[in-house]
Amino acid sequence: MSLVRDFIEAMAPSHAYAEEAEEEEEAVEDVKEGDAEEEEEEDEDDDDDEDEDEAVDPLDALKEECQKTAECAKSVKEFQACTERVTKAEEDPEYANKDYKEDCVEEFFHLQQCVNKCAAPKLFSHLK
Repeated sequence: MSLVRDFIEAMAPSHAYAEEAEEEEEAVEDVKEGDAEEEEEEDEDDDDDEDEDEAVDPLDALKEECQKTAECAKSVKEFQACTERVTKAEEDPEYANKDYKEDCVEEFFHLQQCVNKCAAPKLFSHLK
């Protein structure tokens, strides 16, 4: 037991300095107040920057274009059909008791793979 007690005493602080802690807390509070004022000023500046330089992600636009191409039409149709099947199945009152509940993960990944394959070569020409 003395080995355990020695270990605990070695790891735990044996002296507490309450007076110094109060001074440190006051200093921390002063710093926090100053930081809060600076953050408010920075937030105001950031709002102006967002309005002026709001960048649009070209990948989103490219993905939308690629979903409309003939290459990805099959994947889009399969994903939409699966989504409709799952939605219809969820409306069934016995849906909660079914052992197998279909999801559209596989169809979604096939669609994303097709869209990414189409968009990737075009993306770098749109970047600065």
